[in-house]
Amino acid sequence: MFALLRPALILFIALSLLTGLAYPLVTGAIAQLAFPDQAAGGLVERDGKIVGSNLIGQAFSDPGHFWGRPSATSPMPYNAAASSGSNLGLLNPALAQAVKDRVEAQRAANPGGGPTVPADLVYSSASGLDPHISVAAARYQADRIARVRNLPLARVEQLIQQHTEGALLGVLGEPRINVLALNLALDAPR
Repeated sequence: MFALLRPALILFIALSLLTGLAYPLVTGAIAQLAFPDQAAGGLVERDGKIVGSNLIGQAFSDPGHFWGRPSATSPMPYNAAASSGSNLGLLNPALAQAVKDRVEAQRAANPGGGPTVPADLVYSSASGLDPHISVAAARYQADRIARVRNLPLARVEQLIQQHTEGALLGVLGEPRINVLALNLALDAPR
């Protein structure tokens, strides 16, 4: 009987060591060498204190900061342990109501933003953790930020321009803005 189980047991131990120990160590080492910032979580420090991650969005809700995409994670927004979309289909009345409520909230908070609310301010991302918004979403909020912070609109638009990241390799994706980086720039002493 043991002669029959011995090859299976050896294969089990070998594959456990390979996939459970060797593979994670090798891929972790490669990630640390090739992408050290991302492998460390993209942590952002200010005055020696970690204030967030440039890889995971944060919930900004006060009117003096730019707001990111809605998060579908629960029980709290941008909960990396609960990363997922809302799983609501396009025909689901709950999604339609949520989008309608978000549009109304954005229009109320940003009366100078214009009639069309950018989609990324009303639809959550697939992961629920997206740290970026479109340039249009930032510009939509610029008037509110300038008014609340008593800043010239030109200064807010300058910060938006300075924090716009281009398409990956110049062709992949759309220009975008990391909300945490932009809000930290707003909070920086002038």
